[in-house]
Amino acid sequence: MSGRLAGKRAAITGGASGIGLATALRFAAEGARVGIIDIDRAGAEAAVERIRSSGGEALALVADVTDEASVEAAFGRAVAAWGALDVVVANAGIEMMGADTRVHELESAVWQRIIAVNLTGQFHASKHGIRALRLAGGGSLICTASPCAVAGLCAPETAYSASKAGVMGLIRVMAADYAPEGIRVNGVIPGFIDTPMNAPVMGDPVQLEQWSSAIPIRRIGRADEVASMMLFLASDESSYAIGGIFTVDGGQTAI
Repeated sequence: MSGRLAGKRAAITGGASGIGLATALRFAAEGARVGIIDIDRAGAEAAVERIRSSGGEALALVADVTDEASVEAAFGRAVAAWGALDVVVANAGIEMMGADTRVHELESAVWQRIIAVNLTGQFHASKHGIRALRLAGGGSLICTASPCAVAGLCAPETAYSASKAGVMGLIRVMAADYAPEGIRVNGVIPGFIDTPMNAPVMGDPVQLEQWSSAIPIRRIGRADEVASMMLFLASDESSYAIGGIFTVDGGQTAI
């Protein structure tokens, strides 16, 4: 690796699996110290062990992104250890396939749970992440959005689509608010990626073929491909990228 994040201090919510884990491993390989923020203690500790076994530095920071106090405490631990943060990735999210359905059939409890994790959780991570970035005099905040926020690709997943559209609005207002302070806020739209969240589709050959054939590149994406975009936005190479929504979706939102 080239050390593109050498000396930087990063924290990633949802860092124990999927895109978050791939991003954490990539950041560490490029020289960053990485805080793994996740509700899954065992998963966070396993991610930290992988980073440490490769010579990197990492912390397991257990938090539920729907609980602001636990998010604040997790970022507080990272700041106590490293003084500040240079990069924050607000990535934790859920999808409730089957339960998340058309609006006239959608249970309020399902709506509230998805909004709590995907939108309010990003607010909590952004709020306390930005406080840590300000201590460093600036940095990069990256939020994970979705193609479902810009097109009806995820019908009938009403709550998931709405939650991710909210994230895109949050990205843009924060980008305008914090650019004068040297904090660059951007978003990443992963397409259909091979992660544990999408395991039901990955394990069904018929659904997998349907999804693959609808993507211009004709294949499912990999988590490390999204991590490469996260790396660019975390690095100084993206110094003039502010308020952008960067797609890593195989062309899915282009059609």
